[in-house]
Amino acid sequence: MLKDIFWCIIIYLLYRFIFELVIPIAKTVNKIKKTVTQMQQDQPKNNQSNTGTQQTKGSTTNINDEYIDYEDVK
Repeated sequence: MLKDIFWCIIIYLLYRFIFELVIPIAKTVNKIKKTVTQMQQDQPKNNQSNTGTQQTKGSTTNINDEYIDYEDVK
């Protein structure tokens, strides 16, 4: 009798662990991977379209004039 109750508790705890922790983490990791790969694929397109000058209401401004240099942290 105690052995059956013990196994029921273990199965319940495993069920909760898997469905409340493991699966949501796996879904989040997959979503982040898809987002990162999509951003990496879109990056060359954005770099090509954002270089040069930018038109704003009839006036042309140079993007390089608006750039603020920063230091990468590694």
